[in-house]
Amino acid sequence: MEPGTLAAHAARYVELAACALAAAVAAGIPLGIGAARGGIARTPILAFANAGRVIPGLALLTFVIPVLGFGFAPALLALTFLGIAPIAITTDVGLRSVPGPVVESARAMGLRPAQIFARVEWPLALPIVFSGVRTAATEVVAGAVLASFIGAGGLGDDIQSGLQADLPGRLWSAVVLIAAIAFAAEAGLGALARRMTAERA
Repeated sequence: MEPGTLAAHAARYVELAACALAAAVAAGIPLGIGAARGGIARTPILAFANAGRVIPGLALLTFVIPVLGFGFAPALLALTFLGIAPIAITTDVGLRSVPGPVVESARAMGLRPAQIFARVEWPLALPIVFSGVRTAATEVVAGAVLASFIGAGGLGDDIQSGLQADLPGRLWSAVVLIAAIAFAAEAGLGALARRMTAERA
């Protein structure tokens, strides 16, 4: 296999995983906030978020085919759904773990609900929320391998062709690159988390 082809597949893989993670963050955080604030709505919100973990990854990809067909878009939707669960759950846990006396003190100081959320609750919850983002990144990067089954391309194509054609070099090149992408994502998010913690200290 040409090095350029492998590089193109790796770029496609990173693009798919990054877009899915961004979409999962955009959807998961509001769902988590809704669960933390929702009272009776908390159970259905978390049940919806957890569906991405209950349904196997390949089945999830299969479910979106009748709606969006094959290619990048259905893979993006399925991987986004996969990444929502850890982000929504940790957002809910993080906000619910903020000590009540701290919130009451902020309220006694005259802060409005929106100010309490932005200045008190969210900064305290953020480390827990961010742990969910890191978990989601790992799950999305791993799940993107299956996207090749619905024509989304990426390094999953190299794994499939390596297995089918008995080409171990192609197979292991893709596996190593996927591991490197997962490690880079974890290292990058970990460094960002440490920076955020240092700025808050």
